[in-house]
Amino acid sequence: MKIAVAQLNSSDSIDANLALLAENCGVASRGGAAMLFAPEYSLCVSGDPRTLVKARNHELLSALSSMALTNGLWLHAGSVQTEMPDGRCANRSLIFAPDGELAAHYDKIHLFEAALDDGESWREADIYCAGDVLKTVQTPLGLMGLSICYDLRFPDLYHAYGSVAVDAVAVPSAFTATTGAAHWHVLLRARAIETQCFVVAAAQTGTHSDGRQTFGHSLVVDPWGDVLLDMGGEVGVAFCEIDRAAIDRARRQVPSLRNRSEFGLATF
Repeated sequence: MKIAVAQLNSSDSIDANLALLAENCGVASRGGAAMLFAPEYSLCVSGDPRTLVKARNHELLSALSSMALTNGLWLHAGSVQTEMPDGRCANRSLIFAPDGELAAHYDKIHLFEAALDDGESWREADIYCAGDVLKTVQTPLGLMGLSICYDLRFPDLYHAYGSVAVDAVAVPSAFTATTGAAHWHVLLRARAIETQCFVVAAAQTGTHSDGRQTFGHSLVVDPWGDVLLDMGGEVGVAFCEIDRAAIDRARRQVPSLRNRSEFGLATF
């Protein structure tokens, strides 16, 4: 089975980003992909997107639904800032089926916070409200667990997905260039190995209109931890063939999901 991954350099122009994502859906469909994965903040990279997305929830949902329907494919729209009643946004993944129906959504649970030695700092909780529920959805890849970017640093989330034996996990991201260079590959490979499933991580790349720099390197990792796709730093759409038999091979050879134990912590 073939999937497609869109690596973007999204700006603060929602309309321009919508048009580009629609083009990418067409590329994915013509290339024979069953599903396209987009990165975090696919429709808007902005230090404060609240005024940009205000009153556009229904419009953006309709546009994304139309992309899936028009191209006859599954669309994981990465994450889209969604206006909430308290004035903040949810950082929300949206997954559409080929008939245009919204199959699932997931609100990012762990909100990014960092104060790097080079002076770069982030605190998503000032603008975003956190979700509190894990979500799975049936897709062409099988049962898929949903997560977003900073969630990657919290293995208990993926432990929960491993406990229900998901076939894949999506991690749409906008990793900073600094943290990405240090941690991106090793964390994604670790999550694939410990959950024994495919990990699909579409990413933002390059320098954005708000000045931030993101790492790129959209990855697809198999259940053995092998990197099947690494898109480097360039924007575009790439394809990856998925052999779901790799899940059973990994779990047969090293039955770590079955061997997990609960334990306490003793202090001395």
